[in-house]
Amino acid sequence: MPEDAAVPTEYPQRLGKTARRVLAEAGYTRYDQLPHVTAKQLLKIHGVGPKAIRILTEELDERGLALAAD
Repeated sequence: MPEDAAVPTEYPQRLGKTARRVLAEAGYTRYDQLPHVTAKQLLKIHGVGPKAIRILTEELDERGLALAAD
């Protein structure tokens, strides 16, 4: 079984295992859920830091999406 099998998200491995896990635990497993949340709200989740926000922002941009405005 792959290491990330217990983390059912569509986020890339470069996001980091901890960030993917805590986002999933908070209910965020898909990119289409993130435009409803701000970077500030995500940063309040322990395990999500500035690097994770940068990666998520890049990934969202590639999909024509963005985090909610602060």
